[in-house]
Amino acid sequence: MLPDSSPSFSFKSLRAIFQRWKNQLALAGGLALLVSLVVVLRMPNIYSSTAIFLPTSPQSTDPDRLVEGSKLEIGARSEDLDRVLTIGQSLPLAEQIIHKFNLYQHYDVGQPGTDAADTRVLAEFSSNLSIIHNERDAIELTFQDRDRKLAATIANAMVHAIDSANQQLTFENRRNVLEIYRQRSARLGSSYELTRQQLLQARRRYGVFGLEQQGRYLGKAVIETEKELHIAEGGGPGNVAGLRRALRGLTQASGGNAINLESWTQGSDSVSLLASRLADLQGRFVGSQAAFEQAETSLRSRVSSLYMVQKAYPATRKSRPFRTAIVLGSVVITLVLSAFLILLLELYRRRPATNA
Repeated sequence: MLPDSSPSFSFKSLRAIFQRWKNQLALAGGLALLVSLVVVLRMPNIYSSTAIFLPTSPQSTDPDRLVEGSKLEIGARSEDLDRVLTIGQSLPLAEQIIHKFNLYQHYDVGQPGTDAADTRVLAEFSSNLSIIHNERDAIELTFQDRDRKLAATIANAMVHAIDSANQQLTFENRRNVLEIYRQRSARLGSSYELTRQQLLQARRRYGVFGLEQQGRYLGKAVIETEKELHIAEGGGPGNVAGLRRALRGLTQASGGNAINLESWTQGSDSVSLLASRLADLQGRFVGSQAAFEQAETSLRSRVSSLYMVQKAYPATRKSRPFRTAIVLGSVVITLVLSAFLILLLELYRRRPATNA
């Protein structure tokens, strides 16, 4: 026959039950208190160090643009923030910091090179690292460790590594541009030297050493010599044969004069063209040399791609564990579970017997 009603607990009955089990409850609470105290006292203090920085656009920190007068843009764009977060959470950066500070030994995970040690050290490192984009469009990089000084050092090293990786994004392209500048300058230098040699040869060949001045000199000399020759031929003073030789030397290349009208006429256009080309190449060559030197200086310079708001400093107090909360939570949870088990046990005992 089934019972008419299921067993229930009243306030008095609950009070009576816990009165009977008060010693066991006290024992469970005491054990929970003792065990939790032992555990929390063995837990090391963990310290957090936070670095805050703002990423900048790679274009705004390009030294070439800074030399040209462009201003450094502090405002971070969404793509700049995403890029920095991706770099900070990347595996190569984590491995770089792990090997730099020998975290295998610090975390006591074994010798590097084994899959188990590598997995454990990466898991420990990732659990201690936090890099987030806060509500003020800045990046907060936090690192936790038992050693407060090491935590601050690693946080600052992470920021420096992120900065270096961010700069490397444009470094290779700038090296390619530098090589282009070098090749262009070398080609212009070769063309300039070749044109200069050609101009010297043309000057020696045609006897053209100064276009405007030399042309006026030859014209004046020819006119005066012809005038003296005509006077001499008309019975005036002067040696006719000598004046004819002088006039032939001034007007004909075979006359023996290095500077003569025939050679000047033949070579003036060539010398003028070579002189103009040499002046053009000289200006371009000087400009290319200046551009190459500026690009080389820019490549060797290191302009930070991050704007530091706050460096990481050793913490003055621990960030965890919260020992009091752990102990109280353990005791409360133990008492609640114990009370629940006691009620289940009492419910089982009061279960009515069934008749066969």
